[in-house]
Amino acid sequence: MKRIKNWWLLLFLFIVTATGAQTVTVKSPDNSIVLAVINDANLTWSVSYKGKTVINTSQLGFEFRDEQPLSGNFEILDQSIQNFNEKWIPAVKSKHAEIVDNYSELHLFLKEKSGPMRQMDLFVRAYNDGVALRYKLSRAGKVGDRQITKELTTFSIPGDPKAWVVEYGGYSSSNESEFFEHPLSYVTEKTVAGMPFLMDYGNNLWVAVTEAKIDNYSAFYLGTNGRQNQLTTRLVPIPGESEDGVKVRFADEVYTPWRVLMIGESPGTLIESEIIQNLNDPCAIKDPSWIKPGMCAWDHWWSGEVKMEMPVIRQYIDLASEMGWPYMLVDWQWYGKFNTPEADITKWAPQINMPEIISYAKSKNVKIIVWLYSSDVNRNAAYKKAFPLYEKWGVAGIKIDFMDRDDQYMVNWYHDIIKCAAENHLLVDFHGAYKPDGIIRTWPNMITREGVMGNEYYKFSDKMSPEHNVKLAFTRMLAGQMDYTPGAFLNVTKEQFKQQTPAIVWNTRAAELSKFVIYESPLTVVCDHPDNILNKPGADFLKIVPTTWDDIRFISGYPGDYVAIAKRSGDTWFVGAMNNSIGKSIELDLGFLPLGDYEAETWSDAKNSDKEPSAIIKALVPLKTGKLKVIMAKNGGFVAVIRKR
Repeated sequence: MKRIKNWWLLLFLFIVTATGAQTVTVKSPDNSIVLAVINDANLTWSVSYKGKTVINTSQLGFEFRDEQPLSGNFEILDQSIQNFNEKWIPAVKSKHAEIVDNYSELHLFLKEKSGPMRQMDLFVRAYNDGVALRYKLSRAGKVGDRQITKELTTFSIPGDPKAWVVEYGGYSSSNESEFFEHPLSYVTEKTVAGMPFLMDYGNNLWVAVTEAKIDNYSAFYLGTNGRQNQLTTRLVPIPGESEDGVKVRFADEVYTPWRVLMIGESPGTLIESEIIQNLNDPCAIKDPSWIKPGMCAWDHWWSGEVKMEMPVIRQYIDLASEMGWPYMLVDWQWYGKFNTPEADITKWAPQINMPEIISYAKSKNVKIIVWLYSSDVNRNAAYKKAFPLYEKWGVAGIKIDFMDRDDQYMVNWYHDIIKCAAENHLLVDFHGAYKPDGIIRTWPNMITREGVMGNEYYKFSDKMSPEHNVKLAFTRMLAGQMDYTPGAFLNVTKEQFKQQTPAIVWNTRAAELSKFVIYESPLTVVCDHPDNILNKPGADFLKIVPTTWDDIRFISGYPGDYVAIAKRSGDTWFVGAMNNSIGKSIELDLGFLPLGDYEAETWSDAKNSDKEPSAIIKALVPLKTGKLKVIMAKNGGFVAVIRKR
């Protein structure tokens, strides 16, 4: 680890103009990114990458209830810069076995020159693959809460780049919708756009806006302030407050989340980036060795209505055992009626026997995860009694559903649940959830979450296009883990598709397999019924594909067209490619492989996969060059396992 506070360096970074404006800049370690903070009548910032403008001069600051805005007229009381470079080992490996955390950070201590003389700290970091900023706000002179009504952070985007916009219809949602390609000018003051917010500036410049380390604060969305392409921070109101009302309350000092710009010459730089985890604190669990990623069977309504029948639960436990998966998820109704005042998450329904389930699973080397409705968890603080009980039972984890909010109160509730779960050695999988923010670094038991329009939508929606699935790798997945629940083996054509039970999907079997490589989820929950998986073509791949990785390489692709990604586990590389609705041939550049002789075990679309999507060809291919030609059907895909010969 290398930390440097270099006061002399600041003499060269600090500029005062003839008008009195002060500009302080910080550069990324490789000097490709420059972030400038301008202290004038208004506090502003700007960003450039290799001489190209990423963010034009944009506003910083806040508005409060019963206070004047805090947005300028500052004196810089003090300032420091540090260069930080270390490597750390994640307790749960999502993309890398070892993560490099290398940045330059500027810390400004600001105080108003007149009026209430309030103070504010501003932190800005420049990485080689992006920038981030956050504020620290202190107590007011008057004892009691300060109330933020608006965060003034803006992102003034040059030109009118392509943007992939997701709209959830408001601030209270499960964050499950499609990302649509629009010119940035599509976004207006009425837009409530979710994140990550991806943009293609052209000329080899890609940028995504998101946030990291949300704690005791609300999440934010993007809109405009009426000025074209000037994105504004739209904080989620506290429940009961209006759009113009209070967003955050605090009596003591508060740190905002990091406002993050992921920056690179290709979308692959953003996919490979670890900036979100790097912006979070180190692991808070003293000994996280009990946290075990892996695959999970799921007795969901995907293939039928959940009735909580012991023979059915055993069947899914048997599936997990046969496939070598460590987990089985017992879904809703295991404790009877849910989301009612009478619901009791410490007692199982009369038709099942939870100790017998756990004992049977243990005999099969499988551990149990249980589903919970969020209001049943929260009512009378039931989780404080239930979580220690689950540990005594031998339950390995919890899946909590239907939060559908990311205001300050809900964000804090997430933290309470995650910490209590960690104290009782429980994994956490949130559904009906907001996007990840890198908390898996600090609390690795927070192993995955939904916040994505995933496979379950095939059951009740016509929105699940191959284009959507491809775009997820470039958009939602930039924020981190997503419990998409892949593994649908009833594959049909688009023309054959309909909403039904058991659910069917309109992509090929090879495309479904590719989701296990491309999508990031250390706990990967498999959606389909045992009869549809066991001994079926492609099931052998699900016995060997990992859920955590030592390295990742973006090979090629474009949002909505196709995506090809390689991930390494030990000495073995897994390659996944996923196509849109137009068949194509691509050549994968495998130049990342060390020198040597390799062979690829492949699962590919067949010649008739356009008409018979479940058709798949397995082959063993010697690799004589650094290239691999792949033919994908419409709605198709490809996976390979590459080993040294």
